[in-house]
Amino acid sequence: MKPRMLLFSIVSLALAGAAGWYIYQTFADTGASAPGAAAQAAAPPAVQTVAGQTVVVVSPEAQRASHILAAPLAAMTVQPHITAYATIIDLQPLFALRNRMAAARADVGTFTAQAANSRAQYERSRTLFADDRNVSQKSLQDAQALMQADEAKLQSAKATLNGLDATLRQQFGDALSRAAIKPASDLFRRLQSGRAVVLRVTLPASYRGAAPARIAVDAPGARPVPARKLSASPLADPAVQGNPWFYVAEQALPAGLHTSANVPTSSSTASGLLIPEQAVVWYGGQTWTYVRTASDRFTRRYVPAAQESDHGYIVTSGFHAGELVVTQGAQLLLSEELKPQGIATACKDPPECDD
Repeated sequence: MKPRMLLFSIVSLALAGAAGWYIYQTFADTGASAPGAAAQAAAPPAVQTVAGQTVVVVSPEAQRASHILAAPLAAMTVQPHITAYATIIDLQPLFALRNRMAAARADVGTFTAQAANSRAQYERSRTLFADDRNVSQKSLQDAQALMQADEAKLQSAKATLNGLDATLRQQFGDALSRAAIKPASDLFRRLQSGRAVVLRVTLPASYRGAAPARIAVDAPGARPVPARKLSASPLADPAVQGNPWFYVAEQALPAGLHTSANVPTSSSTASGLLIPEQAVVWYGGQTWTYVRTASDRFTRRYVPAAQESDHGYIVTSGFHAGELVVTQGAQLLLSEELKPQGIATACKDPPECDD
């Protein structure tokens, strides 16, 4: 009986020791986790105000989970420009005037030859009539009447040709008029084949200096199309006030298309920074971008929208080369910044979330 009691006592002591060790470890783990809980409670809020600026705080882990990416700003050379109103003009009247002028020139040539022939015939008849009346007076009068009729036809043909030339210049300016009159004009051949178009670009009345020799025209669904200056436009667009000029672009565009042109305001260039289009968000009717000021901090900064390019906005102040702007996830940061703070968004008691 005693051995059994001894064995039972040993087993009881072992169980008591194990229970004591388990209780010790439990309290030890609880104590060790307390600093972590305190640190978690002391974590900064998602949105802070630092030196009067709103800062969105996102940990690197959360950035990776939300796919928030940033890229450095690179310096680039920019040329100051303004935006002008442009219209692709219908060239059918130009082609029609050219055909009428060709017919008028042919008439002038025909009547010139007829007038010269009838004048020569009249001179012969007059000489013969003066030489002892070798021709009748009636023949002389007929020759004179024919000469006068041919000269009248020639003068009428010249007046028609001059009128068409004046109409051409009043509607299409000097450069297009010369191209229409010149028999082998390369410009006119390109216009007729549809490989080039003519634009009327209206520069603002405040624009100073001569119209630039080259501009860039916005084309639908394509990159800006370069265009070169032809001449001043005698006719203005009734819907736009300013100084109209003719430009030619080497691309097929539909007549009557209303578009815009980027007109340089100076031949000098300046240094700027390109903010990618995907980095810009709209808020309050203005354009903004988020700059990463630290590994986990982002600040919203205003982007002037005066200078735009094919891929974003060009700025010359307010930013520095090498600064990191958010190129993916900027809208997410804006939502986080504008979200009401201090309001719990998660349900603490899951059964109560069923309502």
